[in-house]
Amino acid sequence: MVFQSPILRAQFPSYKSPYGPKYHYQPNVAGWTAKQLTGLGVKSGAFGGVALFAVIFFASGIPRVQRDILQKIPFIGGHFIKEIPASDNPF
Repeated sequence: MVFQSPILRAQFPSYKSPYGPKYHYQPNVAGWTAKQLTGLGVKSGAFGGVALFAVIFFASGIPRVQRDILQKIPFIGGHFIKEIPASDNPF
């Protein structure tokens, strides 16, 4: 059936197959869906954790980092306490 105007077409809904895809609106923010943002957050957190570990590992030889950061970590903080015996003290 051919319709001459959009007004007549509005009276008859178009056929929708029950076997076709079920399209629905997916909310997004600037094109990013919640699933994509969650994945991005997890990956960013993982990379940030590895970067933090690398910075602390490379800076672990600096005495100020040992005193202020590493000695305050539970279970491994005692490893970074450096006590000099009195016999090695020149004063």
